[in-house]
Amino acid sequence: MTLIGKPGCHLCDDARLVISQVCADLEIGWTELSILDNPALADQYFESIPVTLVDGKVHDQWRVNPDRLRSALVS
Repeated sequence: MTLIGKPGCHLCDDARLVISQVCADLEIGWTELSILDNPALADQYFESIPVTLVDGKVHDQWRVNPDRLRSALVS
């Protein structure tokens, strides 16, 4: 589980909260990458952040639905 976002992004803050709660409940680790630290990620996702990746594949953009995320992580 990976969150791609940037500091100061209110949608990223919302996504971070949902991800941290769902992953804590499921005892699953997650990572966060900033588009400010990675030009390739910025080129690819600048207008879509926050972006969540599950198993390396795009799962959601802009908003994270906790039920949908939970379902993807347990399947």
